[in-house]
Amino acid sequence: MENATPPVLDIRNLRVEYPLANGELLAAVNDIDLTIQPGEIHALVGESGAGKTTVGNALMGLLQAPGRIASGSITIAGKPINIRTGRTEGIIPGRDVGAIFQDPMTSLNPLFTVESQLCEGMLAHLKIGRREARARALDLMKAVGIPEPERRLGNYPHQLSGGQRQRVVIATALACGPRLIVADEPTTALDVSVQAQILKLIRDLADERRVGVLLVTHNMGVVAEIADRVTIMQNGCVVESGLTRDVLTAPKAPYARTLIAAVPPIDIRLDRLPVPSEETKATLDARESVRAKNTGTAASRNGEAALTVRNLCVEYGQRSFIPGRKASVFKAVKDVSFEVRRGEIFGLVGESGCGKTTVANTIAGLVAQSSGTIDFQGTALTARRDKSVRQSLQMVFQDPYSALNPRLRINAAIAEPILFYRLASNAAEARLDAETLLEAVGLPAQAGTRFAHAFSGGQRQRIAIARALGPRPSLLICDEPTSALDVSVQAQILNLLKDLRDLAGLSMLFISHDLAVIRQMCDRVAVMKGGEIVELADTETLFSAPAHEYTRELLRLAPSLDRILSRQTKEVSL
Repeated sequence: MENATPPVLDIRNLRVEYPLANGELLAAVNDIDLTIQPGEIHALVGESGAGKTTVGNALMGLLQAPGRIASGSITIAGKPINIRTGRTEGIIPGRDVGAIFQDPMTSLNPLFTVESQLCEGMLAHLKIGRREARARALDLMKAVGIPEPERRLGNYPHQLSGGQRQRVVIATALACGPRLIVADEPTTALDVSVQAQILKLIRDLADERRVGVLLVTHNMGVVAEIADRVTIMQNGCVVESGLTRDVLTAPKAPYARTLIAAVPPIDIRLDRLPVPSEETKATLDARESVRAKNTGTAASRNGEAALTVRNLCVEYGQRSFIPGRKASVFKAVKDVSFEVRRGEIFGLVGESGCGKTTVANTIAGLVAQSSGTIDFQGTALTARRDKSVRQSLQMVFQDPYSALNPRLRINAAIAEPILFYRLASNAAEARLDAETLLEAVGLPAQAGTRFAHAFSGGQRQRIAIARALGPRPSLLICDEPTSALDVSVQAQILNLLKDLRDLAGLSMLFISHDLAVIRQMCDRVAVMKGGEIVELADTETLFSAPAHEYTRELLRLAPSLDRILSRQTKEVSL
């Protein structure tokens, strides 16, 4: 009888094409099959640009022109999608199919409050009053772990941290109780504690409400944690599919084995992360060129401080124009002190909203400090900075789409700072440098002729890293630089950054919620909570013998592929 229940999603022989300028057709998705039963979580994994998000967009009717479904069939809850129009009668996006998109800032309307955007779908589809909709919105905010939910309901998206915005997007997807959820990298911007809450929430929805979930992710720890089945894609094609435990413990396809081997371990530190063996000579040559050009731009590792932060405080306030009423002040960073030594990679971790990005933005000169001092290479940094300081201090932002000018082709975007700082004698030389940087981060040189919207989220992040390396900085601030990258590309980028540190003396402030990445990359780590540093230690000490209870909790919650599979093996044997 159970077999008679129709699947919530049934994809057969799906092919999605994009016409190219030369008249050829690019098959972004080529002849894939995928089925999701009620209450099942099916993970779709693969490298950036493999076609994972395209599959989700196709079944949501969100393919951007000129992309089109060329052949195949998609059935949602027994109702087929019209391949020509991409729509089906009786299935309403938002009510029956919920979407959690990869980029929360572009998913939320900057002109409306969180409450307005959460209530909009409920008022339209559930036919309830505004008071009941607000009460349900408040419950959803609590369910996804947003602190001070009543106050946050009145906030606009720009007033929230990246992780908090992602939680709002998840709450919006759950608002109308959909039968199918398409979750495109739902935990990319979340710290491990909130990630654990969200994964449990998604698992509970599947188990209790029989919601089907298509989970698009590159995080193999997340796949091992909650997915029932997994499909691995490469270049638009399925290379392996099956039960999660079978695929992760005994992958048959060479690419699947490579992908799983590239997952960074959290229990030991490696000199270099394993990368795919098929790296091209052009990519390797490009990375060597980037290393050579950066050599000499930064001082060697001599133990001196490249960056010193002392008693840093950052407050966000709102002036009151009513006589007798005090201005409201929110202390985002409270008395933070640390230093980044020359040639050191210094890690900063903590939950979403703890102040990590605010610290980075303040050092970069994007946010004004309320008090405290910032000293960079012997110069006290103020709001006004000379050209040499700006060149020496570059930043990789958490949101790559917002960091790239949508009107510039990628070559021009990367070449812009190279020309501005006069590191190339002419535009042609700068363009060659841009192509070299693209190849160094694993993209073909011809990709530079396209615009930012033509790339996946992971590819845009690689472009942002290439642009930050162009001015040959001596200090690189990395705010979640690899959160949007699949594990194989992540390994390549992390190895490149470590090479720049080792060969060129590049110093880095490395912000991440991925503790396995922090373990592999950083020499010392500071743990933040509530705007304060609660623990600061060298990496090995912090991971082997954490002193603070909050640090121990973060390490306990961190998803680890080896640890999860080992636990599951014990459960099966019992």
